[in-house]
Order: sequence, then C-alpha cells, then structure tokens
Amino acid sequence: MHQLIRTARVTGLFYLGLAVTGALGFLTVRPMIFDADDAGTTLANLVAHESLARAGIALELLVVLSQTLTAVWFYRLFRTVDGTAAGSIAAFGLVNAVAILGSAAVLATALGVATGGPGDADTVQLLYLVSGNLWEVGGLFFGLWLVPMGWCVLRSGWLPRALGWILVAGGVGYVLMTFVAYLAPGAGIAGDLLVVPATVGEVWILGYLIVFGVRRRALEGTAA
Repeated sequence: MHQLIRTARVTGLFYLGLAVTGALGFLTVRPMIFDADDAGTTLANLVAHESLARAGIALELLVVLSQTLTAVWFYRLFRTVDGTAAGSIAAFGLVNAVAILGSAAVLATALGVATGGPGDADTVQLLYLVSGNLWEVGGLFFGLWLVPMGWCVLRSGWLPRALGWILVAGGVGYVLMTFVAYLAPGAGIAGDLLVVPATVGEVWILGYLIVFGVRRRALEGTAA
C-alpha cells in the first residue's frame, strides 16, 4: 500500500520536472534567442548570449531525462492495472523524448555554427526551424501517451474519474493539434484550444500524484 503511494508521488515529481524544464527551455529561453522573422537577429543573439543558449540546450536534455523517468515510473505505477496501456504510456513517452533529444542536438549544432567561426545566419535559422518542428511532430506522441494514461486512471479507480476523461480528451486534442499545425497553420486560437484539456489534465494529475499519491479508499478496497 505505502509502496504504491511512494511510486505515485515519485511519478508526480518526475512529471513536475518535465513541466518545469519544458516551460523554462522551450517557452522561456528559446524565444529569447530565436527570432522567427530575422535570421541575423537569431545569430546575433546566439553570439551575444552564448551562456543562455547553452542553458537552453541543457534544459532540453533535462526534458529528455525527466520525460524518460516519468514514462518509466508511469509504467511502474500502472503495470498491474493494464500492462498494455502502461507499456504504451512508456513507449509513447520515450518516442517523444527521442524527438526532443534530436532538437537538443540541432540546437547544439546551431550554437557551434554561430560561435565556431564565421557564423552563417541562414544555417542557424534553419537549424532552429528544424528544432521547432521536432517539438511539433513530437507532440503527436506526447498526445498519444495521455490517452492510455487516462485509460489507466479510469480502470484503476486510484484517481478521480473526471481526470481520466480529461486526459483522454487532452491526448486526442494534442494529436489533432499536431495535424492542425501543418494542415491549417492559420487556425490561431481555435487550434490552441485543442491543447487546453491536455494542460488541465497534466497539471491535475501531477498535482494529485504529488499531494495524495492515490486514493486511500481505493487502496483499502484493493487490500480487502
């Protein structure tokens, strides 16, 4: 009983690490370096803020590490509930982690081009665009891992059922958003709304796992 709660809380902490490193790296550091409209500015930012760029690469590597650990611990948490679904969470999470690992390598290459000699602004800009698209296509598997996660929540009864449905809806929305990004790039806020359930579900599940672990009454029913 206590082991299950510990596993749940460790899973939540790893998930929190994934959320924090992703927010700091992709949503905070990257926009400070990359200018989508001006390759020269991107190159100048890399040269002027090399330490910040290196921190961004390190944060992407931490995203890979934290997502890998989160995927493994979700498998440990839910493997007795549904082995296939738990394995799918781990597999889809690891594929997304590999996509971000590729992004980190591309960013490191961009920094090397910018600081290792006469910088080529167009090459640096292209590498940053590749990095962004690795995040974009990786979102397909980030959405896919939420669906079996929600299914395991529903089957286990260890967390609120509403959370399970939100995770499933969030996963479907994330997958759709990945296609919308390329098929309808001008969708704007309509496309952004697709990922709202995923954001709500992720914050809810990591918070619930850290604070409560799993439902006490569910554990009592399992023990009985």
